[in-house]
Amino acid sequence: MKHDYYINGMQSAPCCMQADPKRLFRGASFAASDTASADKEPDSSRSDVARAFHEDGACKTHIGGQALIEGVMMRGKNCWAVGVRQADGALFAQEYPLSKKGNRPAWLSWPLVRGCVALVDSLALGFKALEIAANKAFDDEDDLNEHSGIKSSDGNSCDEHLGIKIHDEDSFDERPRMSADDEDASDEGLLSKAEMTLAMVLGVVLAVALFILLPAVVSNVLVGEYEQDPLLWNIVDGILRVAIFIFYVWLIGRMSDIKRMFSYHGAEHKTIHCYEHGLELTPENARQFPRLHVRCGTAFLIMVMLIAIVVYTVIPLDGLLATLGITGPTAFILLIVVRIVFLPVIAGLSYEITVKWAGSHPENPLVKVVLWPGMQMQRLTTNEPDDSMLECAIAAMNLVVENETTVSKKLS
Repeated sequence: MKHDYYINGMQSAPCCMQADPKRLFRGASFAASDTASADKEPDSSRSDVARAFHEDGACKTHIGGQALIEGVMMRGKNCWAVGVRQADGALFAQEYPLSKKGNRPAWLSWPLVRGCVALVDSLALGFKALEIAANKAFDDEDDLNEHSGIKSSDGNSCDEHLGIKIHDEDSFDERPRMSADDEDASDEGLLSKAEMTLAMVLGVVLAVALFILLPAVVSNVLVGEYEQDPLLWNIVDGILRVAIFIFYVWLIGRMSDIKRMFSYHGAEHKTIHCYEHGLELTPENARQFPRLHVRCGTAFLIMVMLIAIVVYTVIPLDGLLATLGITGPTAFILLIVVRIVFLPVIAGLSYEITVKWAGSHPENPLVKVVLWPGMQMQRLTTNEPDDSMLECAIAAMNLVVENETTVSKKLS
């Protein structure tokens, strides 16, 4: 029986694929220096941020992830997968198909609009993954016995320790995949769409209260009403918003459960680093990489905060208020409403900058300047993971990679 490892749609040897440093990998070739940089010991003289930029892999992947409660979610083009550490120590790994969006209107792919669509899709998927992880991590003991060990959608054997899927190449295309109906059945006990929508709405309301209403109230106290000096008011409001966000992240990071989630965030980054360097996905290989990653979604959140300062400053709201003769509490309410209305515009601009532009020009020095604030925030949102956390991230990554390999084989 022949066992093969599959990395990013390419069949490869399990010994870190070192035979040919110039092999093709998703249409891009590795230079010898790229492979060497992945294999050498981490440079302790560099800061975490410098290491993240310096050790960025040569093969940029479209696969992204998210930290969960006691686990990691990875998302590809066709599916997403979770790797969760259960209460009894067993590793649960499951692949799920991405919902088919059908024929969406062309305007949903327009610049600015596509960023809002991507944000909503990511939030919905993130909520679902978080709930699955919570159910598995805090399952009753009887339920845990049912799912002991590593589980996968196809029932194939997995490495009990690492969660690395090994399969017989001859039976590769015959393995059953989880269908949409199977996914619906597996969703029993999870939140309904209405409940999930309510949870998302409550989350948005909390975000508006913390990061729009609270800074506005404090700005009124510190510099007076908006109409008196709009420029100063917007600057103070923006600085307060960023400060509140940083303090909020720091504060929740003191909680034990969130601290562990931030460690899983680090495991996600290390696994993607390892994957982008073409190394075999093992805790030993992943452990050497920095916990920060240049394409982390944290950069998007920080960019939202910074873009908001610019957008809110250039909106001629003071002129509108003066023209209409609106002052006092009514003016303040209108100010908050305008800020909420322009949130999609701000999210869209942030997406175009951090995802589309920065992602397409990784070597541009200006990209490093733009991403620097987000990289600094990752010092708060990531912690060093242990090997059990890396195993969860690796298990989820393997399922996504294997799915994409299957699709690639069928199309070729």
